[in-house]
Amino acid sequence: METLTEDELCFPQLSNTSCKKPLNQHAENIFIYFLLSCISLMTVTLNLLVIISISYFRQLHTPTNFFLLSLAVSDFLVGLLLMPARILQIGGCWFFGSSMCGLFNYISYIITSASVGNMVLISVDRYVAICDPLHYPNKVTLGKVKVCVCLCWACSVFYNGLILKEFLKNPDKYNFCYGECVLLVDYKMQIIDLIITFLSPLTVIIVLYVRVFVVAVSQARAMRSHVAAVSLKGSAPVSTKRSERKAATVLGVVVIVFVISICPYFSPAFARIDLFTNEKMYVLFVWLFHCHSCINPIIYVVFYQWFRKSIKHIVTLKILQPGSCDTKLLW
Repeated sequence: METLTEDELCFPQLSNTSCKKPLNQHAENIFIYFLLSCISLMTVTLNLLVIISISYFRQLHTPTNFFLLSLAVSDFLVGLLLMPARILQIGGCWFFGSSMCGLFNYISYIITSASVGNMVLISVDRYVAICDPLHYPNKVTLGKVKVCVCLCWACSVFYNGLILKEFLKNPDKYNFCYGECVLLVDYKMQIIDLIITFLSPLTVIIVLYVRVFVVAVSQARAMRSHVAAVSLKGSAPVSTKRSERKAATVLGVVVIVFVISICPYFSPAFARIDLFTNEKMYVLFVWLFHCHSCINPIIYVVFYQWFRKSIKHIVTLKILQPGSCDTKLLW
């Protein structure tokens, strides 16, 4: 009986202060660990391929792709840092101490905010490309994109430092026993975070993409009615408009997937429901949100031929050949 009690503790040597493990469901836990580990590995691998592709091949150094690169970095960090830690937390114990608990939650908030910021930047990029194509090359340059991406990450670091200031000073504040990693945010700060991280960005994204959709449909109709005239003047402008609309479609799918995954994550706070009282629902919503990081590169594989070509070059090690960075992936 004493052995059973010790086995149920996260830290048997601290019998008076240690947290207890949940009831052991060995077969079920092994399946869940295996499934989530596969998702984590796939997330890391696919996003690493996106990062290598856009960083290495010069033809892919476009403003839109740099926004995708920033998004891929945040998704890569989700798979590399957040998912493995979440998998270990399913066991009911946190083994890394209070300092790492504070750091983990801080990094988690930073990556989440940066992902939201990247989605807003992608929406703005597509809005300008579709609604103001003549001025797009001047308005959206590589230099401006790099500044925007750096500001996005810097603001995420600074903003979440303010939100979690008190928690970072005392990460054990909300832990009832040793082996727990609990973060509770003041209700006023929850409302502020809900507005800044969820409602405002979501509104901007929806408004911009509705506008993009309306303009893209009108452009498609205009192009169909002037096919003969456009073909006589040359196919380059047509190709450009088509590529911009395709990029808007692909990134629209990415944004929709992101919105679908983030809504359940923030909806309890919007409805003033404490998700920590229902651990299974909390884990489900968190993993639903994390899984969008794995889905994004899969969308690129389905829609982008350049990504499929770059994967072949990377997997077959052709990128090690001299001058391979100048390989033509877009025609």
